[in-house]
Amino acid sequence: MTVEAPLSGRVALVYGGTGGIGLACARGFLEAGAEALVLIGRTETRGEQAAESLRSLGHDCDVRYVQGDAASVTGAEAGVRRTVEAFGRVDIMLSSAGGSPVPSILHRIPLDQVQPTIDGLLMGAVLPSRAVLPVMMEQQGGVILTVASDAAKIATPGESIIGAAMAGIVMFTRGLAIEAKRSGVRANCLTPSIVRGTPQYDVLMADPFSAKLFKKAESMASLGVVEPQDLAALAVFLASPAATKITGQAISANGGISAA
Repeated sequence: MTVEAPLSGRVALVYGGTGGIGLACARGFLEAGAEALVLIGRTETRGEQAAESLRSLGHDCDVRYVQGDAASVTGAEAGVRRTVEAFGRVDIMLSSAGGSPVPSILHRIPLDQVQPTIDGLLMGAVLPSRAVLPVMMEQQGGVILTVASDAAKIATPGESIIGAAMAGIVMFTRGLAIEAKRSGVRANCLTPSIVRGTPQYDVLMADPFSAKLFKKAESMASLGVVEPQDLAALAVFLASPAATKITGQAISANGGISAA
């Protein structure tokens, strides 16, 4: 007797799926039995390489790439439209898109960069969720996963602007979960701290201020510093039937850095 993979037959759409956390989650969905997978990212060359890297794993999954910016209306709509055109439905939508700002003390951040930073982070979760919601409501089912960070829960020097946007993602996801539950749609948020093995990790550790901040955080991760595959495992669980009763939650995976 064979055991069915937890995401067997599912169609997954991943914004920010061409690298880092998004690509790891996409791979997790594929390995958990997803039937089709659509990656959304801004850079075509990187996107096609990411899609090919997943196809090369040899799983029976239709993997495609669509160019688009999750933090724009056109990019968010394009991902949903192209997925529905190709596969007729969207069962899982995850967005880890929205930019990668480096922490900085508030008074040092140029005033004209404050709104773009918040908009880029927040809209990268809000717009894809809003775009896919009508499709999932019509299906009477689906899973929406957003990615924020522990900055949404813990006030940290240098993360006033980042934390504001991350808190916005968390509260948006919670509100969405309450609104959508009657349509069988679940929504949850992943909130990691530092994630080793991503391009953003390298950027953060190259900056003197953020390196000091996150090296201290790493020293508190007694269970080990989180890597992308740890978040992928959490995303697969939340997208699976095992998490049918879980919605509206912001779940931290941080190796013990905090109990946020």
